[in-house]
Amino acid sequence: MALFKSAEERRIERDIKIRQGVRRIEKSIREQGKFQDEFIRNAQQAKKIGDQSQYTFIRNSLKKTATIRKMLERQLLSVKNALLIKRQAEASADFAKSMGLMALEIGKLFGETDLVKTQADWEKAMVQSQTMEERMNMFLDTVEDVAAQDVEMSAASEVVSDAEIDRLIEAETEAEHQKELDKLSALRAELDSLKQQGEKQK
Repeated sequence: MALFKSAEERRIERDIKIRQGVRRIEKSIREQGKFQDEFIRNAQQAKKIGDQSQYTFIRNSLKKTATIRKMLERQLLSVKNALLIKRQAEASADFAKSMGLMALEIGKLFGETDLVKTQADWEKAMVQSQTMEERMNMFLDTVEDVAAQDVEMSAASEVVSDAEIDRLIEAETEAEHQKELDKLSALRAELDSLKQQGEKQK
C-alpha cells in the first residue's frame, strides 16, 4: 500500500464515499416509507377498535416518520446538487488541461516553445488545481453542516401537523374501502354475466 496517494486516487475514494452516502440516504428514505405504511395500517386498526390513546401514539410516531423522511429527502437533494457542481468543476478542469496540452504541442510543432513560460503556467495550473480541490472539500463540508442543522431544526420544530397525519390516514382508509367496493362490483358483474349465459342456454 502506497504511503502517499495521488490526487486521482483521493478523488476516486471521495467519489466512492459520496456514492455510498447517496445509497444509504436512498435506502433510509425507502425504509421510512415502509414504516409510514405500517403506522397507517396500525392507526386504522386503532381507530376501528376505538382505542384513542393508541391512535394518538401512532399518529405522533407517523408524524415523526414523515418529518424524518422529509429531512432525508432534503439531504439527498443537497448531495445530488453538490455532485452536479463537482462534475461541472471536473469538466472545466479537464477542458483546461486539454487546452494546455494542445497549446504545448502546437508550440513544439512551430519550434516556439517557451520553457520558462511553460514552467510558470504549469506551476500556476497546479496551484489552481489544489485551490479548486480545497474549495470543493470546503463546499462538501458545508453541505454536511447544513444537513446536520436540518436534523436539529427538524427535531426542534414541527414539520408535519396532526391534521396532515389524520388526512393521510383517512385517505388510505378511503382508498382501501374503494378497492373493496370495486371488487364487489366486479363480482356482481361476473355473477350477472353467468346468470345471463345460463338463461340463454335454457
